[in-house]
Amino acid sequence: MPDTADTPRSPRILVVDDEPHIRRVLSTILGNEGFEVLEAVDGTQGIETIRADDALDFVILDFMMPGATGLEVLAWIRSESDRAGLPVIILTAKGQDTDRQAAMAGGANDFLTKPFSPKKLIARIREILGEA
Repeated sequence: MPDTADTPRSPRILVVDDEPHIRRVLSTILGNEGFEVLEAVDGTQGIETIRADDALDFVILDFMMPGATGLEVLAWIRSESDRAGLPVIILTAKGQDTDRQAAMAGGANDFLTKPFSPKKLIARIREILGEA
């Protein structure tokens, strides 16, 4: 049996999006790249998951969701001292400059629009995690 203490664990990524097909696509893409993927169906569940999981490494947030918007979730993450440094990418169909500016001003690490390039998304995640 291999010694799991020396085996690095896969980065854990939380995908928060109210569209089931987007969550499925992201889970498949990220899973195929070796990431462990968790899902939340809206911003409120996203906050609950982040609050309950100390081992999260990354969050992908939709901009517009019921419960709590991506910006509200982002603001909550940045206000929590033990979560403030958690990397966040906003992934959204809302591509206006004002939305991008609001996300970046709120502390997002990046802002990508749907439809998105899976290669670009993976590259940005790896870069932000220092794996590039």
